[in-house]
Amino acid sequence: MDMRLAGASVLITGASKGIGRAAALAFAAEGCDLHLAARDGAALAEVAAAIRDAHGVAVEVHAMDLSRPESMEALAEAAGDVDVLINNAGDIPAGPIEALTAEDWKRGFDLKVFGYIALSRAVYLRMKRRGSGVIINDIGNSGENWDYNYVAGSTGNAALMAFTRAVGGQSLDHGVRVVAVNPGPIATDRMTKLMKRRAVDLHGDESRWKEFLADYPGGRMGKPEEVADTMVFLASPRAGYISGAIVTIDGGIASYGSIIKPRPHRGEAPET
Repeated sequence: MDMRLAGASVLITGASKGIGRAAALAFAAEGCDLHLAARDGAALAEVAAAIRDAHGVAVEVHAMDLSRPESMEALAEAAGDVDVLINNAGDIPAGPIEALTAEDWKRGFDLKVFGYIALSRAVYLRMKRRGSGVIINDIGNSGENWDYNYVAGSTGNAALMAFTRAVGGQSLDHGVRVVAVNPGPIATDRMTKLMKRRAVDLHGDESRWKEFLADYPGGRMGKPEEVADTMVFLASPRAGYISGAIVTIDGGIASYGSIIKPRPHRGEAPET
């Protein structure tokens, strides 16, 4: 299906790996020109080179620390009038409340929560003046499936869900759509890190993290490409009447109500 995105300009943060990298590849395959931002300049350069070779689109890289508001403002200025913004850079630490310091909370929120808001604000003002554009926030299903052992992430993600709905509920009046995706466990380096931390918290042994896979839908994590393809659709004119909405991509975990609660085996009655 033609997503009618060829020639669009897309800014993606956290684009050097994981979901951000998958998004860059997916939008490039649709013929979009890219602005890719992340802290790791060398990794960004590798991604950009691979995309140029495979798809022949224009790719600009922006290597910078995205945890400061002034960085986001500088990034928005450097990227100019983009058609699509993908907010994806974030690393809120895992752990229960007693394990996290005030600095842990601040560091995670500065990059993800306040970072998303700062960049969205700068880009949204440009889009509003122009009368067109799409902002997609990559948030996470812990914002709707609250988790004591990921309390900072649950809190920050819930805030970004509210932000998306608040802005997206009015933005279409100005020709701009603001939406979000809520991935569950996706097979990325970051998710492996979180699962190892959870294994330490629950079992005292990080090597046991793969045991959690048995309790996920289908016995697996999601794929970065599954999230990226959803972003491409949401950014496209084919999703032109979707704004203020959040698409959960977690195999049903949030609907089930737990990230690691064992599911009943076939033939057994579920808990009530």
